[in-house]
Amino acid sequence: MAKQAGVSKSTVSLVLQGSDSVKAETRDAVRKAMAEIGYVYNRSAATLRSSSSGLIGLVINDLRNPFFTEFAALFQMELARNGFATVMANTDEDPELQKSMISTLTEHGVSGFVISPAYGDVEHTLALFAASGTPTLQVFRTLDAQAQSLPFFAPDYHLGSRMATEHLLEKGCKRIAFLGGLEGRPVTQERMSGYLEILNEKGLPPLVLTGEATRSFGKSIAGQLRRDHPDVDAAICFNDLVALGVMSASHQLGVEIGTDLRVVGFDDIEDSRDSHPPLSSVCCDIPDFAKSTAEQILNWVKNGTKPSSLNRSPVRLIARASSDL
Repeated sequence: MAKQAGVSKSTVSLVLQGSDSVKAETRDAVRKAMAEIGYVYNRSAATLRSSSSGLIGLVINDLRNPFFTEFAALFQMELARNGFATVMANTDEDPELQKSMISTLTEHGVSGFVISPAYGDVEHTLALFAASGTPTLQVFRTLDAQAQSLPFFAPDYHLGSRMATEHLLEKGCKRIAFLGGLEGRPVTQERMSGYLEILNEKGLPPLVLTGEATRSFGKSIAGQLRRDHPDVDAAICFNDLVALGVMSASHQLGVEIGTDLRVVGFDDIEDSRDSHPPLSSVCCDIPDFAKSTAEQILNWVKNGTKPSSLNRSPVRLIARASSDL
């Protein structure tokens, strides 16, 4: 990096330490060289304090989603009980912001990362983690499908969608749709995989309508179902937000939830229990998941015990009135 910036190694060191003795144009040249080679300065490694900083970086793709909010709050409290603090970053599904947050948190010496990643520019993001050398655990989503670079911990989405599909078939449903989740995303594929598997085993045709994992998408897709697919009598939704949107719009369309259309969500957020009718959902047991996540990253940071590459946590179907009348 010193060679690329055209300065001495000692000058680079002074810039990294924030010394005022370096001219502004020299600092700019060094920082430009850092950006060009993808270098991230790890303050804690430089001061030999990385293993004892007591800080864990939590990088979440969408903290406005109550599923992730619940996880973040419980994870933070579990770390606090173990004497660690959480530095939280919401990337809002923006890979550029994600890279910036990773670099900043690395520079300020977090001892470990837990990340539910935004998708995009995967190679650069993984390179940032590799350069930092900081213990990093992916949760809920993975940047590399085989979890070859970073350990991955997530609920058993495949089993969850199998459970939901079997439940609806047992209720006599003949035409089951899968709604929501962006097309081509690994997490979307996982959450629909059990659904596709069961329908294939039964010789039934699938109907997959992908889109944003939001209430607004759920509301819009309910009208499309009514108009273009009137034979659909059940829906498995990518998450509870989509399901709640479907239920809300269906009421307005005169579709009776639980009889005309049975609906199952995914995540079992608090709103699913308080909706009308209460929403059936695949429960990922977030309190236990948060505790297990904290245990894994702390064991890695404190004891050097790296989690296995791929871990799945149990799920269960909670049947409520939206599908179980």
